[in-house]
Amino acid sequence: MDTLPVASGAAAEPLTPAQLRELYSLMVAVRHLDTSAIAWQRQGIIPGYAPELGQEAAQVGSGYAVDTTRDFVFPTYREMGVARTMGVDMVAYMSTHKATWHGGLYDPLESRLAPIQAVVAGSVLHAVGWAHGQTLAAGTAGPSTVNTAPADGKLGVALTYFGDGASSQGDVHEALNFAAVMKAPVVFFVQNNGWAISVPTERQVAGGSVAARAAGYGMPALQIDGDDVVAVVEATRRAFAHARAGNGPVLIEAMTYRRGPHSTSDDPGRYRSLDEERDGAGTDPLERFRQRLLADGIADEAFFAEALAAAKAEEEQIRTGIQALGSRPGTEMFDLVFQETTPALQAQAASWREESEHV
Repeated sequence: MDTLPVASGAAAEPLTPAQLRELYSLMVAVRHLDTSAIAWQRQGIIPGYAPELGQEAAQVGSGYAVDTTRDFVFPTYREMGVARTMGVDMVAYMSTHKATWHGGLYDPLESRLAPIQAVVAGSVLHAVGWAHGQTLAAGTAGPSTVNTAPADGKLGVALTYFGDGASSQGDVHEALNFAAVMKAPVVFFVQNNGWAISVPTERQVAGGSVAARAAGYGMPALQIDGDDVVAVVEATRRAFAHARAGNGPVLIEAMTYRRGPHSTSDDPGRYRSLDEERDGAGTDPLERFRQRLLADGIADEAFFAEALAAAKAEEEQIRTGIQALGSRPGTEMFDLVFQETTPALQAQAASWREESEHV
C-alpha cells in the first residue's frame, strides 16, 4: 500500500555506502543493548524492560530520518532503538527502566525526544499538539487544501510511534482526525509487530491493516517492510518531506515481528509456540542487512567484527552508568507537577515530608 506522492529531491536521494554502514552499526548497537537489558532485568539491575528484538530495522531506520534541529519525536516505552539512533544519552534513557525517574533523565528539548510514554497511545496526542503548534507559530494553521508550509521552509515535523494494539485506542482516531483536519505536520509510525501483547493482529485490527484506515481521514499512507532498514529510511524520509512541505500528516505501517516477549514480565509461551514464533518472525533484520552489505561489497567481515566490538564496549559503559544511578529526591514528585503549586499539592508535600523525612 502506497498512497503517498512520489518523492523528489533530498527525500529520494539514495543512501551512501557510509550511511549504510552507519545504519548497520546502529542496528548492532541497539540489538546488543536490547538483549543486554533483558539480562540486566534477570540479574536485578533493572526491575523491568520492554524488548524490541526483531524491530531494530523499523526503529533505527525511522529514527535516522529525523532532523534533530527542527523535528520532535514522541516515543512509547519500546523505542530504545529510536533514542539510540538520535544520539540520546542511554544511561539517562534507561533511568526509567531502572525506576529512577519517570520518562527518562535526558533533556527532551535538547535531544528532541519527548519523555518515554507508558500510556498506550498517549504519545500520539502529544505529537499532534506539538505539530499543530508548529503551524500556529508559522501562521499556517487550519483546514486548507493548499500548501501551508512557511516561507522559510523550516516547518518542524512530529514523529510519533504506536503499535498495532494501540491503534484500537480512541486516542489514535482522535489524533488522526485532528491532524488531518488541521493539516498538522505529523508522521504516525505504526510498528505492526504481529501481537497486541498476547492477541495476534488478525484478532485485533479489523480489516488487517492499520494503514488502510488512513484513507478514512483523507491522509496518505505507506505500508512497508519494517524489517528492511533501507526501505524504512526511504519511506520515513518521504513522509517527512510531505509533512514538512505543508501537506499534512502521513501514516506509515511498518510490518515487522516481535520476536520476544511483550515485556520482561510476559511469557509468550502462554499464547504462541516456538514454531509459530519462528515461522512468523521470518529472516532476522540484522542478518538480512548484513548479507545485503556483503553482497553489494559495502562491508566486510572486519567491519562487522568492529561494529560488534564497539557495541559490546558501549553496553559495558551503559551498564556501569545505570548501576551508578542513585535515587532522585522525593520532593521532586511535588516540585515538578505544576508551574505554580496549589494548596492541595502543598498539603500533600507537607504530609509526605512529615511521614518520610520527619520534618
